[in-house]
Amino acid sequence: MTQIRSFVGATRRPGELGIHSLDEFNLVVPDMKLAEVFYGEFGLELQARGNRMEVRTYGHGQRWGTIVEGSRKRLSHLSFGVFEDDFPRFKERLNNLRLPLLDPPPDFESNGLWFRSPDGLLIELRVAEKSSPNEKSLFMMASAAAAAQNSPSRSQAPRTKPRRLAHVLVFTADVIASIGFYERVLGLRLSDRSGDGIAFMHGIHGSDHHLLALAKGQGPGLHHLSWDVGSIDDIGLGAMHMADKGYTAGWGLGRHVLGSNYFHYVRDPWGSYSEYSAAIDYIPVNCEWPGQDNPAHDSFYLWGPVTPDDFAVNYEMVS
Repeated sequence: MTQIRSFVGATRRPGELGIHSLDEFNLVVPDMKLAEVFYGEFGLELQARGNRMEVRTYGHGQRWGTIVEGSRKRLSHLSFGVFEDDFPRFKERLNNLRLPLLDPPPDFESNGLWFRSPDGLLIELRVAEKSSPNEKSLFMMASAAAAAQNSPSRSQAPRTKPRRLAHVLVFTADVIASIGFYERVLGLRLSDRSGDGIAFMHGIHGSDHHLLALAKGQGPGLHHLSWDVGSIDDIGLGAMHMADKGYTAGWGLGRHVLGSNYFHYVRDPWGSYSEYSAAIDYIPVNCEWPGQDNPAHDSFYLWGPVTPDDFAVNYEMVS
């Protein structure tokens, strides 16, 4: 597996308060076995811990998510990482904004700060090591060498194994209001948006073009989890493997405009997606990115197949 050069020690923007990483997601699903099969075939490392399943990437120590079983599929909460010396300042900020602090969910031990977004999404701020990359992740796109076969035989093709969680896209009833909330509370900054339909936000201490994306929907919910890989070949091989296993619904191969990443989305059993993503734009800690409003017809994707009709449906709000 290609070594990730991004994790080289935390960087930060001096004097400014903001989260540094998307640390973890928690997903509730009605069938744990289906989740284990889907995410395992997708190329993630799964470890059973009591009544939950931990989601990791091979060769990386970070726990990117947990999955638990419940009556219906829903995104339970998102945890964001902060620097230790910023934790008291975040607590003071939440108090000044009069955001009520909540107890952790049952069976989740935590010393973090818990509260809800205006949509009701449960959010945690906790002290954690920076897992968001400190530089643009390595992307391989070498041209073919002469006088040699450069592609392996299909039977010898490697499995795609994502390197890290890149971002999540969540639904919100009000994109513009949510931009303001995540700016004021988490210290995220707008990277780009398209009207009131979608927005992308990055961390001030160096992150990909977006670690959190917001899409207009009837209410809160998960649209997709995005997983970083190192090449277009990785995306294609992953998509082919998932199709071979019966997961044919999705969208790709294509390339986005906002973020610039190559993508393929695979639909999970409950109507949300996992995305293979490569070569996303990177916003360094010292960069003042000019967040802009982009016309929808000119900013969704540069090339790729037609979008599925229900791609933007929030199935967590559909009974």
